[in-house]
Amino acid sequence: MNPNKIWRLAFSLLVTTMGGLFGWYASGEILDLFQQNAITLGKNNVVAGPLYQSSFVILIGFLGFALGGYVFRQIEHLAENMRVMPTREKLALIAGMVIGLILSAIIALPIISVLRAVPIVAVGVALLIGVILTYFSTALTLSMKEDPLFLLQPPAAEPEEETMPKERFKILDTNVIIDGRVADIARAGFIEGRIYIPGFVLDELQHIADSHDNLKRARGRRGLDTLNQMDKELNITVRSYDRYAPTTGEVDGRLVQLAKALDGALVTNDWNLNKVAEIQGVQVLNINELANALKPVVLPGEDMNVLIVKEGKEPSQGVGYLDDGTMIVVEGGRHHLGESVAVLVSSVLQTSAGKMIFAHLRDEEGYEVDRGVRAYTGSRSRRPVRRTGE
Repeated sequence: MNPNKIWRLAFSLLVTTMGGLFGWYASGEILDLFQQNAITLGKNNVVAGPLYQSSFVILIGFLGFALGGYVFRQIEHLAENMRVMPTREKLALIAGMVIGLILSAIIALPIISVLRAVPIVAVGVALLIGVILTYFSTALTLSMKEDPLFLLQPPAAEPEEETMPKERFKILDTNVIIDGRVADIARAGFIEGRIYIPGFVLDELQHIADSHDNLKRARGRRGLDTLNQMDKELNITVRSYDRYAPTTGEVDGRLVQLAKALDGALVTNDWNLNKVAEIQGVQVLNINELANALKPVVLPGEDMNVLIVKEGKEPSQGVGYLDDGTMIVVEGGRHHLGESVAVLVSSVLQTSAGKMIFAHLRDEEGYEVDRGVRAYTGSRSRRPVRRTGE
């Protein structure tokens, strides 16, 4: 349960109790006043006196409970405002309240003694004077807070104008955190400077981790694990400069605006975000481009061994993969599924998704098998050459 709700309930019950006691006392005084003025109440009315008092107490109690909740909410609001007040203003406020309460006590004592015949009036007048004196003394001390002699402290320095961070941040988006490779890249020192995680990216990641969809939930939790690991091992900043980003809108748009405001660079693997950011003049570090750049260079005519794992689109094709995930389409590889075969690279195709390598089978003695025709690859001629013994 929220602690504020507990305090609000306790305060309301206290005000209710005080209101009930006040109602009982006030109603009794009113009844005594009527009797002292020789007003005939009648037998039934005399018997009903306690009933009138009880009804008055219940009414005042209900009003006290409602008033207590309202007053405590105002106190909470005042406490929140005081929390963000500068220390100098807090000291001035406390000093004013203390002075006001002391003056109120000094003035209230003779008033209560003079009006002791009517206690309710005496207490009411004393409280009114106390509130007025406390208010004026608090206002007076707050107006003196800039005086160098106030509390024997030097005047507060003027707050410096908020400046932009000096360092150039690398701002991560949600997809690249879920991907996980960014942690290894940063750990290896290929991401220079401080890494920044916007709060709205962290919120989106948490929302994904709380999804009812199992796949989304697993991806979100992997991203949170990645962030936790990076927080322990790397120099990252979270949420500190979110005020420079729009408070509403899509996450991608807010990321681009934040990167522009901080003059930072976006680290992503999202192709669409990459293009949008580049159009708006934001530097983008795409880890997919980095991964493609680090793939080994394969040239036509090179030999390699490939494990054929599935059939290709064409009738005779088989498909294999290099260790870095590059796909190799092997002509004549359909009949070698599950086998590791020697191939000769015929061409390399670079696409937006990465590289594709096309190759042909090569036999163990240096001959190429091309669509059922055997030819020796050491010769430039594609004319079939019959081997000895055939």
